[in-house]
Amino acid sequence: MATVLLDTQSAKTRPVRPRVALFVTCLVDLMRPSIGFAAVKLLEDAGCVVEVPSQTCCGQPAFNSGDRATATAIAARTIDAFAGYDYVVAPSGSCAGMIKAHYPELFAGDPNLARKADALAQRTWELTSFLVDVMGVTAVAAKVEATATYHDSCSGLRELGVKRQPRQLLASVEGLTLTEMNENEVCCGFGGTFSVKYGEISDSIVGKKTGNVAASGAHMLLAGDLGCLMNMAGKLSREGKAVEVRHVAEVLAGMTDEPPIGVARQPAA
Repeated sequence: MATVLLDTQSAKTRPVRPRVALFVTCLVDLMRPSIGFAAVKLLEDAGCVVEVPSQTCCGQPAFNSGDRATATAIAARTIDAFAGYDYVVAPSGSCAGMIKAHYPELFAGDPNLARKADALAQRTWELTSFLVDVMGVTAVAAKVEATATYHDSCSGLRELGVKRQPRQLLASVEGLTLTEMNENEVCCGFGGTFSVKYGEISDSIVGKKTGNVAASGAHMLLAGDLGCLMNMAGKLSREGKAVEVRHVAEVLAGMTDEPPIGVARQPAA
C-alpha cells in the first residue's frame, strides 16, 4: 500500500473513497496497457475506487489539426461517458490537458455543453498530480534499482503545472536515484501529428533530447506521456544508446517486469 498523508482541508471537500474514472488514453490502450494497470494500482493503493468507462480518443489529434468538428463530437461523447464520477484521471498530461484546458473552449457557444465541459475539466487530473495534490500521497512502496532521468512533457508541464509531483513520488522509490538532464523542460519533438508532418524537424529535436539523456549518465528515462516516451525510445534505439525507457507510473507502482518501451518481449523458452 502507498503511504498516504491527507491534507485536512482537501479531505473535507472530497469523498473518503473517491470514485475515479481512468481515462486510459489511446496510446496506452493500443501500445502499452501495462501503464494503465500501473495507474489502477496506484489509484487503488491511494484509496480510490477505480472504474474504466467505455471510451475513445480525447480528440486532441483532430483538435491540433484544426478539425474542430471532429474534436467537438469526440469531446461531447467523452463528457457523457465520464459523467457522474468524482474525478477523471489520465496517465498523460497531454490527454488530461486536452480535457481540462481545451474542452471548455470547444463548447463556448453552447451554454449547456459548456457547463458540462467545465464541470468535467474541474474534475480531471493527470495521474501524479492527482496522487500528490488531491489524494495527498507522499510516498509509494516500490523498489527499483536504477539511476533515472526525467523528461517534462510539454502539455503536462505547461497546461497543468506537472513537475514537482512525479519527482516527489520518485524520491520515495527505494533504490532509485534521479539525476536531472540538461533542458529537461524542452520538447522531445513528438507533438502528436507534428512528428508526422515535420519528420526532419522532429528528428532534430529528439536528437538533442537523447543527447541530453545520454549526457546525464542515467540508465533509465522516465516521463508521464507515452507519446513522448515512444518518440525518445525510438531515437535512442536508432542511435544504439542502451537506456531503458519507462512511464513513471510503472516505476511508481513497482511494475517493471514488462520489457522497456521499444524492446520486444522475449519468447518463452
